[in-house]
Amino acid sequence: MFVDEAEIDIGAGNGGDGAMSLRHEKYVPRGGPDGGNGGRGGDVVAVADANLRTLIDCTYRTRYRAKDGGRGGPNRRQGKDGADEIIRLPLGTLIRDSADRSLLADLTYDGRQVVLARGGRGGRGNASFATPTRRTPRFAEKGEPAQRRHLLLELKLLADVGVIGLPNVGKSSLIARVSAARPKIADYPFTTLVPNLGLVRIEEGTSFVIADLPGLVEGAHQGKGRGHDFLRHAERTRLFIHMLDVAAPERKALDDFAALNRELALYREELAERRQLVALNKMDLLPPPETLDRIEASLREQGYEVFRISALSGAGVARIMGRAAQVLTEESEPRAERIPAESEPVEKPKRPLRVERLDSGRYAVTGDDVERAVVMTDLANEDAVRYLHRRLARIGVIRRLRDLGATDGDKVTIGAIELDFID
Repeated sequence: MFVDEAEIDIGAGNGGDGAMSLRHEKYVPRGGPDGGNGGRGGDVVAVADANLRTLIDCTYRTRYRAKDGGRGGPNRRQGKDGADEIIRLPLGTLIRDSADRSLLADLTYDGRQVVLARGGRGGRGNASFATPTRRTPRFAEKGEPAQRRHLLLELKLLADVGVIGLPNVGKSSLIARVSAARPKIADYPFTTLVPNLGLVRIEEGTSFVIADLPGLVEGAHQGKGRGHDFLRHAERTRLFIHMLDVAAPERKALDDFAALNRELALYREELAERRQLVALNKMDLLPPPETLDRIEASLREQGYEVFRISALSGAGVARIMGRAAQVLTEESEPRAERIPAESEPVEKPKRPLRVERLDSGRYAVTGDDVERAVVMTDLANEDAVRYLHRRLARIGVIRRLRDLGATDGDKVTIGAIELDFID
């Protein structure tokens, strides 16, 4: 089954909690703190896999979770890092954030890796908080909560040559003739409901990937005939083979050619400007030679290379495939929408510190750094709360609240946590 769209929920692993431990050994009366740090949570990583052709795996499994980091231990033992969650996706997959549909990654080559969600940092054990003036800290940090995301996956096939044409002109027959693909072939429109990929071998060391793009009719740019579903696959092809049914009346063949090019332009102007080879198909039905001459002359006047073929018998097919291979050596790769660096983490911009007054006695504090500090604090531990208060004072939160009129006992919301203000 060919599936080219999917939605998934992903979640990286939470960081492990730091350990609160005091060293107890014989003959060591002042052992001091020895709690180790928690382990880092695992990442969620997308990997491009050339062996995959559809997103069907992501329709059966829609939730992906990496492993949490392990808790720190005594004797400064580091918690175990959580295992990463690997999502294998076909080449040509676009990954978008469902919140704003922004493009996060474009998997354009085999083995490409992109971190979609970062695992949480491990909390620091109490040994990390020891200083000359705070020799026995009796608190440790909690692990950092991990990122969660809802993603939209969209597959755009990566093919060198796209075979286009109105329904029933012989696209599937051509794919079956030149490759090992075996698409459904019948004498009625819309026989092919999904794109078919095939590998064409011209000679030793020369080959290319070919795909038929079904469902293109007049109005395809508006979604008619499943146009949107398949026009996006045309964006990644470097060359079009435009097939015409020359068994049809002369005027209809030329009108069909103009209509489909108009649909390409209305969907995306660059598609109509892409290189095209025109295949006059169904020569086995012996159309009138004078009709063929007029159709070919009209197309050549417009600057197109024209080939007379029969996908059924194979006549002329080798010639147009050979020419396609030559053109591919001349044409550059189509520009991808965005190609991030290898293993580039997909992260949103950090939110700066912001303090505001909501109403009398209520205040709100937002910002990635301050929210992370609060959520990683063990609020049930009095020593940890005192340390958090000093951190908030150092980064200016206490001063800003005081300037806004906050007094002892007022409610301050930081992220999803509500605290009492103490000056």
